[in-house]
Amino acid sequence: MANKAPINKIISFSNVDGPGNRTSIFFQGCGFNCLFCHNPETINLCLNCGICMEKCPAGAISRDEEGRIVWDKDQCVSCDTCIQVCPHSSSPKIRWMTTDDVMQEIHRSAPYITGITCSGGECTIWYEFMLELFKKVKEINKGCLIDSNGSFDFEQDPRILEYCDGVMLDVKAANPEWHRTLTGADRDMVMKNLRYLLAANKLYEVRTLIFPDRDRENEETVKYVSEIIQDRCFYKIIRYRPFGVREENKKLLGEWTTDEKYAEQYAQLARDLGASKAYVV
Repeated sequence: MANKAPINKIISFSNVDGPGNRTSIFFQGCGFNCLFCHNPETINLCLNCGICMEKCPAGAISRDEEGRIVWDKDQCVSCDTCIQVCPHSSSPKIRWMTTDDVMQEIHRSAPYITGITCSGGECTIWYEFMLELFKKVKEINKGCLIDSNGSFDFEQDPRILEYCDGVMLDVKAANPEWHRTLTGADRDMVMKNLRYLLAANKLYEVRTLIFPDRDRENEETVKYVSEIIQDRCFYKIIRYRPFGVREENKKLLGEWTTDEKYAEQYAQLARDLGASKAYVV
């Protein structure tokens, strides 16, 4: 399936994934395993274990002749039982699509959107597919944004930046140990991308999640980012919300939403340090 990528879902109209109204494309697969992930079913590809098939109340999941799990979109009732019972942080509800398949869906909303945003999971896993898609999107004069965790080395292969209008980069933690605790991965590539994309004028936005009662970790990350980006891009300070987070992880991160006033103090800290475009969501 070299010419295809696994698409978890496509949202035709979104106003939270970049400027204007956008079509958001969510790829399956991610190299991070974030404790706070709201969509953990996007982390791994299906292992074809069949647990979801046995539990599906609508009979919308079956196997093909090669034993692979197949999802019937028309028969599905969107109860999400398959996602809830999957022990592998995966989902059977994906489609292996070509760029032409994706473009067909983009064309339906094209008159009403500013552009597209590729997200996930982690869309840069499917770099060559996304590069081909961006070239086609530019042919219809629409913008292209990447929503990334920063695990891909943009400097080593900057071709996509010719077609990408900007990257929305997650900087989850400045402290190396806290970053590994949160994501299961090192932070070094993220920090490299932070500086590289800023220098290339391709950093549209940086995003940091603010956790309740994590004063030291929150402050360390906000200071680190703010002193680098200054006023050159948006800085989205995101309040941690437990909805969708795996139950076992709420015990570590908290079972309540970060207070808005608590988050605002970090946005103000960012602005005081020169990141004038910091704001809370």
